[in-house]
Amino acid sequence: MNKSDLINEVAKVIGTKKDAQKAVDCVFAAIKNALSKNESVTIIGFGTFKVAKRKARVGRNPRTGKEIKIPEKKVPKFVPGKALREAVK
Repeated sequence: MNKSDLINEVAKVIGTKKDAQKAVDCVFAAIKNALSKNESVTIIGFGTFKVAKRKARVGRNPRTGKEIKIPEKKVPKFVPGKALREAVK
């Protein structure tokens, strides 16, 4: 399922595709905004979106084989909730 398919599913409940697109875009924007502020977003029964730190490490350039330093950075992370994990079983 992609974003367009998700909008179509929401439109079945809301009524119009235009309103469904606004709703989906609003949810994604709210999650992105919270993560940019280093906050987590917990949706009970679904899961938690949070920011994780990836430690600095030494990598290797695949073309030259030379070692390079990869700096520490923040990455988004999703941890599924219990209900979602059970639904996938």
